Amino acid sequence: MDDEYGGGRNHGGEFAPSSNAAASPSKRVVQPSSTSKPVSYSDRFIPSRAGTSRLDCTVLERETVASHVPVKGQDKDQDSASVYGMVIRSELLGCSSTGGGASLPSSPEKNPQGGSGGSTGEASVPHFGLLESPMGRMSNGRAGGVAGPSSQGTPGTGRKTLFRYVTDSSDAYGNVCKSPFQQRGLLDGSDIFGSNESTFTSPGRLPRRINRSPFKVLDAPQLADDFYLNLVDWSATNTLAVGLGSAVYLWSACTSKVTRLVDLGRDTSVCSVAWSQRGHYLSVGVDNGDVQLWDAVKCRRLRLMAGHRQRVGCMNWSHHVLATGSRDRSILLRDVRAPEHSYAKLSAHRSEVCGLKWSPDDREIASGGNDNHLMIWQPGHSSSSDPVQKFSLHTAAVKAIAWSPHQHGLIASGGGTADRCIKFWNTSTGAALNSVDTGSQVCNLAWSKNVNEIVSTHGYSQNQIIVWRYQGMQKLATLTGHTLRVLYLACSPDGQTIVTGAGDETLRFWNVFPGPKAQAGGAAGVGSMMRTVIR
Repeated sequence: MDDEYGGGRNHGGEFAPSSNAAASPSKRVVQPSSTSKPVSYSDRFIPSRAGTSRLDCTVLERETVASHVPVKGQDKDQDSASVYGMVIRSELLGCSSTGGGASLPSSPEKNPQGGSGGSTGEASVPHFGLLESPMGRMSNGRAGGVAGPSSQGTPGTGRKTLFRYVTDSSDAYGNVCKSPFQQRGLLDGSDIFGSNESTFTSPGRLPRRINRSPFKVLDAPQLADDFYLNLVDWSATNTLAVGLGSAVYLWSACTSKVTRLVDLGRDTSVCSVAWSQRGHYLSVGVDNGDVQLWDAVKCRRLRLMAGHRQRVGCMNWSHHVLATGSRDRSILLRDVRAPEHSYAKLSAHRSEVCGLKWSPDDREIASGGNDNHLMIWQPGHSSSSDPVQKFSLHTAAVKAIAWSPHQHGLIASGGGTADRCIKFWNTSTGAALNSVDTGSQVCNLAWSKNVNEIVSTHGYSQNQIIVWRYQGMQKLATLTGHTLRVLYLACSPDGQTIVTGAGDETLRFWNVFPGPKAQAGGAAGVGSMMRTVIR
């Protein structure tokens, strides 16, 4: 027996203080009630099963309530079960504390004499309050949190509060969740797509990082500063062809080896170059109207084809058919297997033809001219001498042309200095789909074959390169570095790298597009930043 209770029991059934306890003022005599049972207190947090549930009533509070509810005789167990059931219904089913014909007892207080209920004029002691149900809390105008003392309790400064883990009972719409298992914002009839967008919104994908600096720079002396020429092309065998003055040079992206293919002499200049689709043959357009066909592997000329009266500024291949456009305003279709120099002539432009591109299915060819027109031809059609579509909304020369590899019949075209716009067309219906003012001369367009993005090069007055996302024409990157108009553009075989040429006599290589999904490594021929001379 403790010294505090050394006096033994009296006739009333209570502990009586001993004489030692009375003599020592530092010890305090506690006389608990004979009807109360010892309570085990714990501050352990019991987590809830549901993510949105509330733990408003802990085991400690239920035991405290049960131990302080005044009961008599055999009704004690029934009353405790009633209180416990009331708490469960309030917390799990959202029932009001006033429902069911009974109400929750008021929060008791413990006094030094061991009784329960309010006290007057006595020293304050720790208070164990029962948290209100959600409905009760909202009706009283209090937010979720730790329950305060009961209104029947005695105010004081020494009261303490145990740890109580409570979450807010209201959802994002301000509605009260009556049950912790109710899905907030879904079962209450609210608009889940209107005001609570974060319910279904996943984190946005981060934009792809595009390096703003070229990874390689080549010097290209005598690279002409002429808007109407096409002097750079990249083959399927990863070889770059460049026309410099009167000569054509080949640069291997795999070995960085430079080879001079041909030198036409002082009085002749190269106006355009174009690789065949497999990359074995190179066509060279000359300023006198001739077209030369070369075997790039053997560095041997295969044939010379005439037909144009003036310079040949643009060419494009479709299998064994080569289309050539000239300043004489005509387009010639040539089957390189046949002895004839050409088998069809397309004449509708009223000025120099400066842009030619076959469609991905090789059924149509688009031509752009200095007459500000974009025309669509179907060479296999019975009336192939006339264009099937003619677009006349540009206000300057149309050199930049690109077919979409992702959508049939979709083509983009760019206008010169007076126009500055990129326009999109549906060649099946003849409809103009969109127009974007770029703010500067559009010199070239190229569509990525790996993603639905497009790159444009520009001249006066900003001399920049822009990568666009086609959907909405959102700018992904603006690349600068050239000091003069970016007149030439070609794409690598894997679709990741582009090379640009300008009148500043440099060729710059940029990584702008992602690679094919099946490709795990980087682009072939990609090295560290370096500067070499192409001739």
